Parts: sequence; structure tokens; C-alpha cells
Amino acid sequence: MNIYVSTYAKYNNGSIQGAWIDLTDHIDSRGFYRACAELHADEQDPEFMFQDFEGFPKDLYSESGNIDAIYEYIDFVNKTYLNQEAVDAGLSLGIPLDKLEDAYYGQFNSDTDLAYDYIESTGLLHGVPDSITNYFDYEAFGRDLAMDFLEDNGFFFFANY
Repeated sequence: MNIYVSTYAKYNNGSIQGAWIDLTDHIDSRGFYRACAELHADEQDPEFMFQDFEGFPKDLYSESGNIDAIYEYIDFVNKTYLNQEAVDAGLSLGIPLDKLEDAYYGQFNSDTDLAYDYIESTGLLHGVPDSITNYFDYEAFGRDLAMDFLEDNGFFFFANY
């Protein structure tokens, strides 16, 4: 997770001089800003400009700040059982970090796979004879079931509440 750090003064003078800073090299935003200040020690009171980013959702990126929110995200990714891709998917759907773990249902390759998992985990067809379940349309059920979930890229499913 990196940010390219320059300053507005340099930019206004026609320069994009700066450097990539790895956010994970610093414990928090204070450490990050200290590194930015060291990088731009040639300016008396640098106003940092974050010109590019990589490794975290674009919704967290801001040219002039939002670093605390990025560190909150990093902390969450490091502590949650969800992988970073699932966290990013949930955020792209507008689910706040504090609701992500509760909202996460799973990762599936298709709506049909979602249906198989749902039926197995809920026991929906438990006790129904095979002569009947053999005719159950998992694909159609999966399409209907997926409407009750928030879905990102057809892979990550979250409760829609």
C-alpha cells in the first residue's frame, strides 16, 4: 500500500518531484507524515500532495489527505478474518468497515454456487427425498437468492441490510 508524495509548492513550480512511500512501513499516520516531512525537508512548511496510490481502494484516496482512514483500513485488513480482496469488495459496495465482517456471507464463483452453499448451510432441503431434490433448480434459486445479497464482481456476497 503506497502513496506517491510530493508537495503543492513543487507542483505549482512545475515539478512532480517526490517519492513513493509504503504506508505499511509506518505504524500510523503520524509516522507517515514524519516520513513525508523528511522527504520534503527542503521546504519550510510543506503542504503534501498525494499524487498517486496503489494497493488500497480508490474511495480512500484523496490528493490532500484521508491518511487516517487509510490507516484504519490497514488496521482492519490486518485484524480481520476476511482477505483484502473481500474487504475491498465490501467497501466498494458502500459497507462500512465496522459492518463488513457481519455482512460478509462468502465468496462464490456463481449464483448457483451461492445457492448450493445456502441450501446446505440452512438445511433447506434436509429430509426431502432425492427423488424430489433431483429436480430442484439450483441455478434459478441462485438467481433469486442473489437478489437478497449485495454482490461485487459476482464473487463476494454480503448481506443486504
